[in-house]
Amino acid sequence: MSSSANMKGYYKQQKKTPATTSKPSSNSKKPPIHSSTSNLPQPPPAVASRNTTNPDLQDERNENEKMLQQFDMDMKYGPCIGMTRMERWERAVKFGMNPPEEIGNLLKIGKVQKESLWDTRI
Repeated sequence: MSSSANMKGYYKQQKKTPATTSKPSSNSKKPPIHSSTSNLPQPPPAVASRNTTNPDLQDERNENEKMLQQFDMDMKYGPCIGMTRMERWERAVKFGMNPPEEIGNLLKIGKVQKESLWDTRI
């Protein structure tokens, strides 16, 4: 059995100091600052809307973008992180993965977003 002198080493010793007096709490506490009340400029949304005057052009762009998004999500053409859609399409052609020709045509015309769906999200 161990003596009580040896047991003091196992427990934290407390210093013998006089108790400190606590300061009176002030009732004029400031309310917490929330991020929603910040005056800092907010970043733009991740997906910006394209405002065009002609709704037919907007529908055509949306259809083209939907086709390109499907291409972005199709993993049989390889990963799309760190490269443009055109680079991914060309790589798929190079490796014989047979990507859709209409995707290549859309990308060559250049009236679509060059970066993949995942470019700004990952």
